[in-house]
Amino acid sequence: MNPWLIAAPATMAVASAAAVYGAVHPRAQIFGRTICRTNSARKLAITFDDGPNPAITPKLLDLLERYNAKATFFLIGRYVRECPELVQQTVARGHEVGNHTELHPNLLWLNPTKVRVELRLCHDAIRGAIGTPPKWFRPPYGMRNPWVIPAARELGYRTVMWTLLPGDWLEKPEEWLIQRMQPIADRAKRSVGDGAGAAAGGTGDLLCLHDGAHRELNGDRSRTLAALEHWLPRWRDLGLEFVTIGQAVSVPAP
Repeated sequence: MNPWLIAAPATMAVASAAAVYGAVHPRAQIFGRTICRTNSARKLAITFDDGPNPAITPKLLDLLERYNAKATFFLIGRYVRECPELVQQTVARGHEVGNHTELHPNLLWLNPTKVRVELRLCHDAIRGAIGTPPKWFRPPYGMRNPWVIPAARELGYRTVMWTLLPGDWLEKPEEWLIQRMQPIADRAKRSVGDGAGAAAGGTGDLLCLHDGAHRELNGDRSRTLAALEHWLPRWRDLGLEFVTIGQAVSVPAP
């Protein structure tokens, strides 16, 4: 039997598995470089998707300010157009914003032209609201195909993923969500609390939460707010610094 006929199915299976991994896994780099962690064990980057959301985002901004926490908000273009003042307020309070596409489609199934349209429309909406374009991009659902990250790079973006996605959009009790965010405290105790992480120059967590709901404005994200009210003071007491993505990747001055 021709050895190529034997090897071909196995090769295709490996290629298919690699493609799935590259499209789905939050830390895969197959389809392009992404930011997955902060550059210090002491830095926690809290990010929010699917806003702006008039029902929750203002309350969230107040909560973050209470703990001197800076965050990054990945915005949906059509909501930016409906709530430009909220985007302006977010930036004025020291947070960063990023592109989360115009309509929140699964980019995995879109061709290059449609991917570019989704990114460009959101790009223009954010620039129209705050006067400058954002620097960061997160694909909806974290899904990527070979042309998603290159399309983002054309607009000057770096693509941002995460280390923890606790599922705050699910209809679960806030106690469930609080428990799902426990790994950040566990890692902080191991790497920051005893000074080992700082001494070793380790990396830190990048948390993906949601202040909005991509299907509608004014979605209920009260569980997210409650979970952060629980964790922010505890993470702070463990020595974590709450940073934007820009701060998460910046090199401290000598």
